[in-house]
Amino acid sequence: MMAEAAGDVIDINKLEPLLREEIEGFGRITELRKFDTGQSNPTYMIATDARRYVLRAKPPGQLLKSAHQVDREYRVMRALAATDVPVPQVLYLSGDDSPIGRMFFVMEHLDGRIFWDPALPELSKADRGAIYASMNAVMAAMHDVDLEDVGLADFGRPGNYFERQYRRWSEQYRLSAIDPIPEMDALIAWLGEHMPPDDGQVALVHGDFRMDNMILARDSAAILGVLDWELSTLGHPFADLSYQCMQLRLPHDSTFKGLGGVDRAAAGIASEEAYVEAYCERRGIARIDNWPFYLAFAFFRLGAILQGVLKRAVDGNASNPGRAREMGRAIPLIASEAMRVVREEG
Repeated sequence: MMAEAAGDVIDINKLEPLLREEIEGFGRITELRKFDTGQSNPTYMIATDARRYVLRAKPPGQLLKSAHQVDREYRVMRALAATDVPVPQVLYLSGDDSPIGRMFFVMEHLDGRIFWDPALPELSKADRGAIYASMNAVMAAMHDVDLEDVGLADFGRPGNYFERQYRRWSEQYRLSAIDPIPEMDALIAWLGEHMPPDDGQVALVHGDFRMDNMILARDSAAILGVLDWELSTLGHPFADLSYQCMQLRLPHDSTFKGLGGVDRAAAGIASEEAYVEAYCERRGIARIDNWPFYLAFAFFRLGAILQGVLKRAVDGNASNPGRAREMGRAIPLIASEAMRVVREEG
């Protein structure tokens, strides 16, 4: 029995014996289905005669050196299990020589809701506000995790996080470049010239903190689990905060699903200023300096990530090729919006 999607084949007859041995009470596989969302690591729902699970794997094909580290995802979720940051229970991590030919891990399947539109049109005004407050509280809790206590003190490199990320994503962008994008070149140059000094703040950062990377309870605003920790590391907490605010500045359309143009007050969703203030209050922070830099950096990093997604689509290794090409075409707009931020707010 095989399950096939996006150019890769999983032999269930080889996978099932391993998982029955490694996961207590696993049962017999009755269904294996690939989720059609996501761009980086292929993710599958596994149904057995006992319960449901989620399998997350590296994509097939040749990969960039520092990308798709599913073992890091597994490690950080395992470390957070006893904290105030909600995560699925992780159950098994394979090696690269697994029955599916690449590294993967298995975690519990959470029965909840995923919202793909951050405007939350299907909910009431009060519920929208409550969900955004929950997101804000989870982010603050994540940034307050005691890294020594949970065994993540070595989860990232020392030094200026933004300098390190700037070098990494500049290199990744150039390795993935297909056609010249002048706006990205201008943004990369501006960021290099306006790098703020290291203020010593170090926290666990998620790297892709947004609405559709969370599973919410079916009957409340509680977050059951934060997903997609592939980009997590030790770094500056304002990277997550600015990334989420950047996401909400993007257009409210099928490509970006941001909140650009949405009347937040009428919708019951906090303004950017109020959202940042609530985060600072939760963490006991007086103010945030260099906010335009952090926002511009968030746009740059997203553009670099999407360039890698586009390159995988061109090379035939994308998890969702159509969506990858759609997002790739938006890179000039992302860079242009970042340059608008530095011109008008910097």
